Amino acid sequence: MLSFIKRKIRKHLQKRTFQEYGYEVKTFILPEYGEVNYAQWLHPFESEKEITRDNVDFFGKLLTEGSFCIDIGAHTGDTTVPMAVALGKEGKVLALEPNPYVYKILEKNASLNPGHGRILPIPYAATHEPGVFTFHYSDASFCNGGFLEKIKNNQHNHNYTLDVEGIRLSDYLRENHPRDLERLSLVKVDAEGYDKEILKSIADILARYQPRILAECYKRLNNQERSELYHALSDLGYALFRLEDNLQVAGTTSVIRLTEARMQEHRHFEIVALHESDDLLPVFADAAG
Repeated sequence: MLSFIKRKIRKHLQKRTFQEYGYEVKTFILPEYGEVNYAQWLHPFESEKEITRDNVDFFGKLLTEGSFCIDIGAHTGDTTVPMAVALGKEGKVLALEPNPYVYKILEKNASLNPGHGRILPIPYAATHEPGVFTFHYSDASFCNGGFLEKIKNNQHNHNYTLDVEGIRLSDYLRENHPRDLERLSLVKVDAEGYDKEILKSIADILARYQPRILAECYKRLNNQERSELYHALSDLGYALFRLEDNLQVAGTTSVIRLTEARMQEHRHFEIVALHESDDLLPVFADAAG
């Protein structure tokens, strides 16, 4: 009982006391892909990450080898790294992470695997307009959080604020990656409920280049916000599918075809969206039944 109380007190203090944490580099040997290194953030509330062959294979099914991908809300790079591995040496991932304490770890991960796809980290949030925005986090050292004031349910217990810089991503892409956009194959968004607003802000990019999309239906979205998320993609000609398993075990993932009504059935889930012209759509449709 005494040790339990001590752990509770330590966790209480860690949550309320700011500290900047470093990283530990872990090495994974993946069949067919070789050695992959990953900088594990040592924040006490950060879950242990693992780079697996199943995870890389999953991204390999969605993206085109040698293409350009975008990871919005990349965090430390736990999805960015397997995306880069799946892309191969000629591929690029643009990784956005506005939290400066997390961004340092993302930068490290961008440098660790030169034999795989190139990771281009940038320290910004994707917002409707450029500027400085207040994000909310669940602890004083800023592990988990996002632009939570933009969702209607404010009972999120994320009481620690951090000002971050936002950019209009569609403008940034046209100015800095005009040639890369011609081979854009995948956009991943994970923004704690702000996903639908990000997707709306890059609707022109999605409409023109029709990349495959990975997004998240955040647990605190209400029914109206879930419908808005659905229409942010379906109105652009996308079919939406719910992943039945977490991306970390994506080798066994099954899918369910989403309708607007089905957006209300599960509290929190990952979405794959494929444009109606995508040759992978019949494969997903058959798998969904």
